[in-house]
Amino acid sequence: MKALEGRVAVVTGGSRGIGAAIVKRLAEEGATVLFTYVSSEAAALALAREAGGAVVPLKADSGNVEDVRRVIATAIDEHGRLDILVNSAGVVELVSIDEATLEAFDSIYGVNVRGTFVAMNAAAKVMGEGGRIINIGSISSDVMPFPGASIYGSSKAAVAAMARCAARDLGPRGITVNTVQVGPVDTDMNREDSEWAAGVLRTMAIPRYGRPEEVADMVAWLAGPTSAFVTGSTLRIDGGSAA
Repeated sequence: MKALEGRVAVVTGGSRGIGAAIVKRLAEEGATVLFTYVSSEAAALALAREAGGAVVPLKADSGNVEDVRRVIATAIDEHGRLDILVNSAGVVELVSIDEATLEAFDSIYGVNVRGTFVAMNAAAKVMGEGGRIINIGSISSDVMPFPGASIYGSSKAAVAAMARCAARDLGPRGITVNTVQVGPVDTDMNREDSEWAAGVLRTMAIPRYGRPEEVADMVAWLAGPTSAFVTGSTLRIDGGSAA
């Protein structure tokens, strides 16, 4: 029997990059996976076909409260339960604090913090014992080797703090809440052949970019039964960037 057989998962921002790798990994472990996408419908449908019948794409904007709540409700209405929530949706905009606008702040926090809160809030109302909430964070909340990340980094710090505090709230119900702090990973948003990659590699103990599948492996472990005593934790997967 696979580790997540019979479990139902929601992954926000699951159509590409790290999110897509997480969707595939959870499905491989036997979970039924609902994942959200905003605009990349073709990629979402392709992922669903690749992963098989237990994977369902849902168009939803993590910056829209009703969209997020609808996705959680869909899991309950169509599958009768929700066991795993992975908050992978996120936006990045690098801008110096003296040039940043309130609109940029609201946009980043609206998805990265508010959207994560709404999903956690809705999921916590319907999850039972053994539930897993996993937030995809960033080492930018702890260390940033180049300028322009004051809004983004602080939004990810808020996500990690929210997870630690929520772990206290939900622990008595047997629900764990953790954050995976991701370092440089080769995705469309942060390619290993980008113009700044050489500078990033100099900050790392293991001088290579990570693979989305490596992050997905850690998420799958946190979603499974052998991590039941791990909660309120912030786990780094960053090649030693923050060492």
